[in-house]
Amino acid sequence: MSLSDVSGALRARLPELGERMALRIRDEVESYADESLIPFASLRESCTANADQLLGRFALDAEPDVRPAERTGRLRAEQGVPLADTLHAYRIGFEYLWARLVDEAQRHPEVTDSHLVAGSSEIWTQFGRYAEAVAAAYRETSADLALQREARRSALVEALFTGALAERTTLWETARQLGLPERGPYAVVAASVPDPGGEPLPGIEAALRRSGVPSAWRLLPDEQIGLLALAHPDAEAVSHRALRHRPARVGVSPRFDSLRDTPQALRFARLALTGLPGDGPGVAHFDDSPLSMLVAAAPAEAARLVEVVLGPVLHLPVPERARLLQTLGHWFSAGGAAGETAARLFIHPNTVRYRLRRIEKLTGRSLTEPAHLADLGAALHALRLIPGAEGRGR
Repeated sequence: MSLSDVSGALRARLPELGERMALRIRDEVESYADESLIPFASLRESCTANADQLLGRFALDAEPDVRPAERTGRLRAEQGVPLADTLHAYRIGFEYLWARLVDEAQRHPEVTDSHLVAGSSEIWTQFGRYAEAVAAAYRETSADLALQREARRSALVEALFTGALAERTTLWETARQLGLPERGPYAVVAASVPDPGGEPLPGIEAALRRSGVPSAWRLLPDEQIGLLALAHPDAEAVSHRALRHRPARVGVSPRFDSLRDTPQALRFARLALTGLPGDGPGVAHFDDSPLSMLVAAAPAEAARLVEVVLGPVLHLPVPERARLLQTLGHWFSAGGAAGETAARLFIHPNTVRYRLRRIEKLTGRSLTEPAHLADLGAALHALRLIPGAEGRGR
């Protein structure tokens, strides 16, 4: 004799059984008590469907159908109920159902202890199957939802950087969804990607968040760009340390207050990155060089400045042009000291002086005349920041 008659008797009271099971779960699992998260009607429906399938296993010797468990797993993932709470609720439901089976068995003299022992083994075997089905459906749905959230987040970040968002209400909603304040100050970061698909600033968003600096990031084929909220008093210092600790080349924009200015700030960050000296890692802040602001604000005029001041140098053959521009750049960096410039280039100071005289002759500007010196320095700086400017003289 099996537990089929016992299960059949309980199935006849299925609506009451599902409701009492739902009440027990709601009383014992905190997240299930939140009616706004899990409406009681939804919980009762889930309990009834799962109990029906399980009792059918005993009453009809039917193969277990875990589809109700899978539906529950998907639903709880969508509702944001923790998986641990969902599995705990299933255990409570199975315990409650087994207790009712034992109570009902006392009304059936033909049911022996051996039947109950076998039934106990069977019900916990089924619990394992149901728990696996719940967990698998939950994880699959959670992964899908995470991809959807990430895709939406990525689209919102892209819209901010490209300027596709303009309405104030849209900007406010975007900030809310990205976990950013509606008003600044903000800053934009641009980091060069050494290899396509690589991430030059791995873990930066989580690191900044732990330090109280909200941010939103986008990985492009050649750049990783980020929007930082700097409302926290130490936000700039924290951000600078976090960026310095990563072996990447990084440009940082000036601070700005409106998300509407994000595209312009991205341009400034990229220019700061372009102007970062050397080839190794480092962080360049756009505000560190006021001249960079002028170049960024008027790129066409800056390009014209390059042509007017350095045009004769740019028209030289590539090897000679490169030597002269490199020497001039190091001379400015060395504060106008020929000896220091020579040491940096591993050449004789007289070679430096010869190259500088050659530049003076070609440009018609003296490196001892303040106005001419300013022209040459500004043109050289603009040349570094404007993409393709050097090649215009070819």
